Amino acid sequence: MLSWVILILAGILEAVWATALGRSEGFTKLWPTVTFGVALVASMGGLAYALREIPTGTGYAVWVGVGASLTVAWAMITGAESVSIVKVLLLLGIVACIVGLKIVSD
Repeated sequence: MLSWVILILAGILEAVWATALGRSEGFTKLWPTVTFGVALVASMGGLAYALREIPTGTGYAVWVGVGASLTVAWAMITGAESVSIVKVLLLLGIVACIVGLKIVSD
C-alpha cells in the first residue's frame, strides 16, 4: 500500500515539474528551474521506489496518468488552457483508467 501512496505522490510531483518546466522559459527563470529540478528528482525517486513492488507497466501508466491529468487540470484552473466539457470528460476517463489499473493489480 505504501508503494501506491508514494506512486501517487510521485505522479503529483510530475505535474509540478511539468508545470515548472513550462514556466522556466527554457531554463531562463531561476525559481521555476529550481522547482523543476527538485520536483523531477523527487518524482523519479518516488517512481523508482514504487516500482520495487508495483509492476513497471502499471506503475509507469499510473504515474504518467496522474501527472498528465493534474498538469492539464491545473492549466485549466489557472486559465493557461481552455476548459471544455470534452476535456473534463477525457480527464475523468484517465482517472477512471488509473483507478482501474489499481483495482486489477491487487
